[in-house]
Amino acid sequence: MKKKESRKRPQLGAWEESGGVSFALFSRYAEKISVCLFEAEDEEPAVRLPMKRQQELWSLFVPNIKAGQHYAYQVEGPFEPNKGLRFNPQKLVLDPYARAIVIKTESDPDRLLLSYDAKSEKGDLSLDTRSNASVIPRCVICSDEFDWQKVKKPDIPFHEWVIYEVHVKGFTAHPSAQSKSKGFYLDFIEKIPHLIRLGITAVEFLPVQQIAPRLNTEGLTDYWGYNTIGFFAPNHQYGSKSGPGCAVEEFKTLVRELHRVGIAVILDVVYNHTGEGNEWGSTFCFRGIDNPTYYKLQGPEESPGRHYRNDSGTGNILDFDEPIVRQMVLDSLRYWSQEMQVDGFRFDLATILGHREGQYSKDALFFKELAQDPELSQVCLIAEPWDITSYQTGNFPKPWAEWNDRYRDTARQFWRGDPDQVRHLAWRVTGSSDLFADDGRTPAHSINFITSHDGFTLADLYSYDQKHNEANLEDNRDGIDRNYSWNCGFEGETEDPRIMERRLRMIKNSWCLLLMSIGTPMVTAGDECFRSQKGNNNAYCQDNEISWFDWKNVEKHADLVEFCSRLIHLRKELPVLRRLSFFYGRDLDGDQVPDVVWFNTNLETPVWEDPNLKILAYLLDGSEVPSSLGDYHLMILINADSIGHWVWLPVFADKIWTRLVDTSLEPGEDCVKDLKSAIAIRPISRYRVRAKSAVVLLGKKETNGKR
Repeated sequence: MKKKESRKRPQLGAWEESGGVSFALFSRYAEKISVCLFEAEDEEPAVRLPMKRQQELWSLFVPNIKAGQHYAYQVEGPFEPNKGLRFNPQKLVLDPYARAIVIKTESDPDRLLLSYDAKSEKGDLSLDTRSNASVIPRCVICSDEFDWQKVKKPDIPFHEWVIYEVHVKGFTAHPSAQSKSKGFYLDFIEKIPHLIRLGITAVEFLPVQQIAPRLNTEGLTDYWGYNTIGFFAPNHQYGSKSGPGCAVEEFKTLVRELHRVGIAVILDVVYNHTGEGNEWGSTFCFRGIDNPTYYKLQGPEESPGRHYRNDSGTGNILDFDEPIVRQMVLDSLRYWSQEMQVDGFRFDLATILGHREGQYSKDALFFKELAQDPELSQVCLIAEPWDITSYQTGNFPKPWAEWNDRYRDTARQFWRGDPDQVRHLAWRVTGSSDLFADDGRTPAHSINFITSHDGFTLADLYSYDQKHNEANLEDNRDGIDRNYSWNCGFEGETEDPRIMERRLRMIKNSWCLLLMSIGTPMVTAGDECFRSQKGNNNAYCQDNEISWFDWKNVEKHADLVEFCSRLIHLRKELPVLRRLSFFYGRDLDGDQVPDVVWFNTNLETPVWEDPNLKILAYLLDGSEVPSSLGDYHLMILINADSIGHWVWLPVFADKIWTRLVDTSLEPGEDCVKDLKSAIAIRPISRYRVRAKSAVVLLGKKETNGKR
């Protein structure tokens, strides 16, 4: 039997060897680097050991230490901020490859994490000579040992996924979760049955890589986690803190248990910038190791390296023209894919990763190296295809999938009743071929969504006309103003049964449109049970009940949860909704029915240019996608008008129309449990689609009088 090859580990980082630990660090401009080892809770290092230099690589083997050892680096070199050099030997720094990080404190009242003197008139051009050892986070040596209990990654093709975007802590932090510890990796496992009930096949975790400690005086914090300082380390905050580096084992346990029930794991990763901010920010890692190599710097002629390019809007961006930056990100992705068994990645502000000499390019070296990597070319790659200076939806190379914001905005405007949306919606519900077909990608590469963590929840989308971000303490200036929302007649919370019925129907409409669209659907945690953020569309700093998942809503809105669950399971029964080819509008299988046919209410071709058209009806030929269902048609009728419409149905001699979904009906009747429960239409010639509602019909042969 062939011996299984061991996984190739990164060249850099700290790794256990026989009898000790091997350390390796990159720095082009440093003059001296030391490994600093800590004893227990001591504030200062117990020992500082000089590393050996070989060109730009610094290394050292330290005997008689093992997993659990705390360490950091001391890096010495020139302090010339105008040239981009910001070395400060008094400021210990983290290992960029640290696989576990322990946060010492969430506050820094004495500003020890700054490399410059905050009180100096010279500002960031000054040098702070105080030690930061008492507040700097510490790296922890990790063991790779873990019992996966023979559980493998789920064998679910990407185009079969229904993605559930969720915050690890927020899912169980609310008191209603009744979790043992509230918000830890292990607590999430207790709630997996809810995901199974819904039919979710992939979770997309908001960032779980280690972030910079941030807490202001008003108690607002970096809840979402988009300020990474450790690209290899799971967030210490979500671990039980039962031992050094325990977050690593506990995250693996969570992945294993999700995989055990067939749910894939996607990480929202932030490689475009770091949590160090601009020249006024703290020094945790990269700034103190090799600032001009890791970051894209800029400035006037007299100080060309003083400032940071800020396409991320957070103070800095990493420099993907630098080989060491690309190597670090690829090493990190391989580590999470191989060692942590993650199935895919969603890349925040992914356009920055595609920079080539400062501008986005589909031919960027990072994209090419990623596609050529034998491990990473097999995992799911999802781009957020924009940053604050560049918008590239539809312009990423194969095999990238993309968040489709055009789907989001068109769906919202359509259901709100905005004019001239139907012709745009037709592109979106059929996989957005106008965006993805020209470079060999498939409908599955369109990540369709109506809400995400960034913006209104689905409940708030139909409860507020305006954002209400006062809790963020920025006088409601933050967050986007263009939400395409509709409060259904009343701004905010209400118990008015008519308004609540309207809101619940609009939520069902959105769910139905999303799950019946071609492409890969993504839903946001809590949208299945009317989760509200009280109108806050930018809850990045709200680590509290504004953001947390209130489990009382699962029982309170049990009918909505059941509706959403049934929709997901229907999608799984209908292969035509998961097709991997775009539509041609032609008969491709010889049954005299085109793969897609568009209708108005009278079975005529719609007048696409009519700005007042607010109902879309179309037929999908299910037989175009081979399956055990055989010959069937799917008729989808979506009406955003304020009045109902009778819609004539195509007549087939060998088929009868049955109802799968009608969002205007009472709970329990609004969506069938499965295809076998489909309800025959009487009369069969037409169907009344009520105002602001969605209908899905199945056309199939009758066999012995049965559907």
